[in-house]
Amino acid sequence: MASKIVVGFDGSDSSRRAVDFAIKIAKARGKTLVIAHVLEWSPYSFLTPNELEERHQRRNEELQRAETALLNPLVEELSDSGVEITTVLKYGHIAETLVKIARDQEATHVVIGRTGHSLLESRLFGSVAGSLAQASPAPVTIVP
Repeated sequence: MASKIVVGFDGSDSSRRAVDFAIKIAKARGKTLVIAHVLEWSPYSFLTPNELEERHQRRNEELQRAETALLNPLVEELSDSGVEITTVLKYGHIAETLVKIARDQEATHVVIGRTGHSLLESRLFGSVAGSLAQASPAPVTIVP
C-alpha cells in the first residue's frame, strides 16, 4: 500500500500553494495525494423538522457544488502530474475533520495552507493550522 499525503484545500491561494507543495513531495517520494476539502458545519442548532429537511438539502447542494466547482477541476488540472490523486469531501470542524481524514487514510504527512477561506480565516494564525499540528497523527507542514 502506497503511503499518503493529505492536503487541505479550500480554493484559497494559500491552499493552492499547499497543494503544489504536496504534489512535489508526493512525486519525489512516490506517495498518493489525498486532497481534502472540509465544509464547516455547526452542529449546534435546534431546528424544526422542516428546517432540518431544508438544512439537509442545502448540505447536499453545498457538497455537490464543492465537488464540481472546486475538487473536480483541481484533480483534472493535476491529472498529468504523475501523482495518484484521490479526494475526500466532508462536513465538520476543519482541524478535527482533517485529523480524522489523516487517520482514516493512514497518512504519513499532512499539508495545509497558513490561511484559507474558512470562517476561521479572520482569526489569529494558528486556529486551524495550530490545532491540526497539535492533534495530527502525522507530521504537518504549514505552507505560507
